[in-house]
Amino acid sequence: MTKIAVLVGSLRKESFSRKVAAAITGLEKNLSFDFVDIGKISYFNEDLEANPPADWTDYRNRIIAADAVLFVTPEYVRSVPAVLKNAVDVGSRPYGQGVLMGKPAAIVSTSLGAIGAFGANHHLRQSLASLDMPTLGQPECYIGNTGRLFDDDGELVDEGTREFLATFAKSFKEFVEKMVRPGSELHLLERTIA
Repeated sequence: MTKIAVLVGSLRKESFSRKVAAAITGLEKNLSFDFVDIGKISYFNEDLEANPPADWTDYRNRIIAADAVLFVTPEYVRSVPAVLKNAVDVGSRPYGQGVLMGKPAAIVSTSLGAIGAFGANHHLRQSLASLDMPTLGQPECYIGNTGRLFDDDGELVDEGTREFLATFAKSFKEFVEKMVRPGSELHLLERTIA
């Protein structure tokens, strides 16, 4: 089964980004999802690269074990939260050999407002392009008005959003399967960390 590492850009327990990510995982049964707690990753510091902290190694190994990465993020000051950028930075190193290099990805951005965190989505897309991560182009996934989409138990109750997320999840599954099928270029680029 295709395995997806899920990086949620909000650490808040009742995060709407986390609720959207959970909703996506419930809509695509042919994928397995590994929610990675990026709040446990130490800040990137180049001085630590020669002897990386255990939390960097654990995180990097989980990315290696995944076939692709799903980023689900809110927008903070027209960009991604610092905790998510730190996860990208740690996963991008050592330079030219990072575990995110070439890994298929998709981005979902969320907001309480109507715009759906457009700025964060595209800012993150720039970082992923610099890591040569093939990123799902369509459908683009901006989820706005998140405060109205879930019930008190955190269940997605908006049928239009459910249908859209199901389409997104199916498209992402097909995208990843094309990228990681045996014999494909990306399949041959598997890396390990000593």
